[in-house]
Amino acid sequence: MVKELISGLAVAVTFIAFFPYIHSILTGRTKPHVFSWVIWGSTTFIVFLAQLEDGGGAGAWPIGISGLITLYIALLAYRKKAGITITNLDWAFFTAAMASIPIWYFTSDPTWAVILLTTIDVIGFGPTIRKAFAHPYDEDLKFFALFALRNLLVVMALERYTIATMLFPAVIATVCLFFIVLIVYKRRTIRLG
Repeated sequence: MVKELISGLAVAVTFIAFFPYIHSILTGRTKPHVFSWVIWGSTTFIVFLAQLEDGGGAGAWPIGISGLITLYIALLAYRKKAGITITNLDWAFFTAAMASIPIWYFTSDPTWAVILLTTIDVIGFGPTIRKAFAHPYDEDLKFFALFALRNLLVVMALERYTIATMLFPAVIATVCLFFIVLIVYKRRTIRLG
């Protein structure tokens, strides 16, 4: 019962984090890159399936919902004709994400798929970190704080603790916290000039 409540709280945090972003797309203020969101939605949803298979239980639900919302954002981006240029690097990330499925199938172990997908998500953070270091006021700290909190709640809500169930949310929470510290540090150095 406690795990389900924590998972429900993580789901609520997921909606709270995504709602302003979706609203900004619908009003035309934000124009997300379609393929990036397809990749992130695919990787997140595959991690959800791997977590379920490895006994993550209620703790996997927020990751699954996040994957679906992320794919919805990709659909919105496509419908709004925002960011539809697809590069070779985009295709490489997408191919690597999809390669996790046969790896999982042939090894009969979701762990290797989760390791690959987590690595892809972290590498995908690279351009955002680079941009934030150059322009630290362009990022919303609250969004990343909510995702750090959500992923910590996911870890707490997991019904079975394995690499396959814990790696993705633990690493993403850590990256979000690192990102927040980087932005705060960079903003402080700019102010102190």
